[in-house]
Amino acid sequence: MREIDFIGSDPGSEDERCPAVFRDPNTGDFYQQGRLVTDPEVLKSLGEHVALAPDEAVIWQPARMAHQLAEAATATYEPGRQGHGIPTFAELLANTTRSAVHLEMRDHYQPSAGFEDWKAGGSGRTDRSRWTSQVQEAIARGVTMRRARIVSEPVSDYIRWEHSVTDVNIEAGEQVRWLPRRRTWDLMLPGADFWMFDQRLVRFHFDAGDGTMLDEYEFVSDPRRIAHVVAAFEMVWERAAPHEKYQV
Repeated sequence: MREIDFIGSDPGSEDERCPAVFRDPNTGDFYQQGRLVTDPEVLKSLGEHVALAPDEAVIWQPARMAHQLAEAATATYEPGRQGHGIPTFAELLANTTRSAVHLEMRDHYQPSAGFEDWKAGGSGRTDRSRWTSQVQEAIARGVTMRRARIVSEPVSDYIRWEHSVTDVNIEAGEQVRWLPRRRTWDLMLPGADFWMFDQRLVRFHFDAGDGTMLDEYEFVSDPRRIAHVVAAFEMVWERAAPHEKYQV
């Protein structure tokens, strides 16, 4: 694997950990991670000086990244630095100050110890104290947490079990609503489940065809793209029934 040195990320964006600067220690070439510039006024101004080819892009870097850029240019950084890596859900929620919303659109998720216990005749309840503690801590800081579930009807056994244990979410402080899939036909919904934090960062989730949850995510922070996600969730939320009023 080609070795690339991590120089640093935006010190003013610890939650998103982007933009970032990298350097190839062998060639001295730079790599920059940042938001793709699409502002027509900016591109027009740049176009007066250079011609952008189809395979080229303009990447925005904030002024506060000057130190990291200087380190990359002068090779004065300490070798062996490590980036933050992909932020965990706990870290994302800890950096949330206003709202966290979750949209679920599948009728089955795996693996699920609680569902297996429920199918075997048990209560289907498992230890979720870690989750409820995260929710309660966030709500105590003033964060509003909402979860919307789009489900096919008649509902699957998985949804029937999930509905039976959602009281834990409610007691922790989450607001949960349910919306039959037949009532979403005219909505422009994303193609994957997601968590959205403070209406500024979206983490999309991906699952295999059998419902197995994959450890794969896509992050979106471009306000123009997030606006569509906000609109989609709010339309779902407006139509959905509160948990206590939805019967399975």
